[in-house]
Amino acid sequence: MYFRFAIIIFAILLETKFNKPKKIFIFMAVKMRLQRHGSKKRPFYFIVVADSRSPRDGKFIQKLGSYNPLTVPASIQVDRQKALEWLHKGAQPTDTVRRILSFKGVLYLKHLLRGVSLGLFDEAAAMEKFTKWSTEHDAEFTKRQETHKKAKVASRPVFVRKGPPKAAESVAPVSEEKSSDSQEVSAE
Repeated sequence: MYFRFAIIIFAILLETKFNKPKKIFIFMAVKMRLQRHGSKKRPFYFIVVADSRSPRDGKFIQKLGSYNPLTVPASIQVDRQKALEWLHKGAQPTDTVRRILSFKGVLYLKHLLRGVSLGLFDEAAAMEKFTKWSTEHDAEFTKRQETHKKAKVASRPVFVRKGPPKAAESVAPVSEEKSSDSQEVSAE
């Protein structure tokens, strides 16, 4: 870890000495990424905070939530508060986790809290904006779920029976005819 900082400081010294701008990439040692579980061709993921050097399904620091891509639409559970804390600490999300956090509103909340820290608006206004966005987003999501369910029901094949009616249906009218005949006989 000290070696990385030494390299960065050395690069800054070289930049100031020769006045040549250089791109310096700082990689955090902590990443927010997906950890695969489930059987073959049935993936299920946990969203975890892990050291970038640890294996994909190996040791992790903290579990933030889960992601199941097999359900339509994909089911996502994320602890917003924990994810926000790790983003403020400097954890770098992978591309897929970034999209998941954006979908759940964590990145938007981070953006609003950055505006609060800069003094652009107060925290109450930020939370009001977030709740407004959250209700609109949830309404759009439920609408998308309902349209998917309707499309799924509409795409189901409708089975039409052709041929003789069921035995139970044919028995009922015959018994009614017999009872009406017996009433006529008794009336005579």
